[in-house]
Amino acid sequence: MRQQRTTLSVKTGGPGLTEITRDLEALLGPSGIRDGLATVFCHHTSASLVIQENADPDVCRDLQTFFEQLAPWDPARYRHGSEGPDDMPAHIRAALTQTSLSIPIAASALDLGTWQGVYLFEHRKRPHVRRVTLHLMGEGGERP
Repeated sequence: MRQQRTTLSVKTGGPGLTEITRDLEALLGPSGIRDGLATVFCHHTSASLVIQENADPDVCRDLQTFFEQLAPWDPARYRHGSEGPDDMPAHIRAALTQTSLSIPIAASALDLGTWQGVYLFEHRKRPHVRRVTLHLMGEGGERP
């Protein structure tokens, strides 16, 4: 069994979804793992990970709009505000999504559906650099 762990820095432009599928796939190729499991982990409490449609950008825009309605940017609604008025809504949004994803690896590729992509979901109002760890484990041939 082979394992590999790598940490990515993902720059976000503020609230919204940033696709990281290609970044993850670029790390999978050199690992030599043909079949196994990829675990993706976000190291933040105000950002998260989702697997979502990557064919129509309106899906990501609609998700962002939905979460803005679900956890509004209204500081009067929350007690916690020491890190800024956008922090508590960001925590709520992260609590409703995931900080970790498990994705099968098959034939040296992430075994995602046809229209699926992996996204970092930024929940704060300003741009950030987010840390995401990819842990790969599985079987493979000799490393190239």
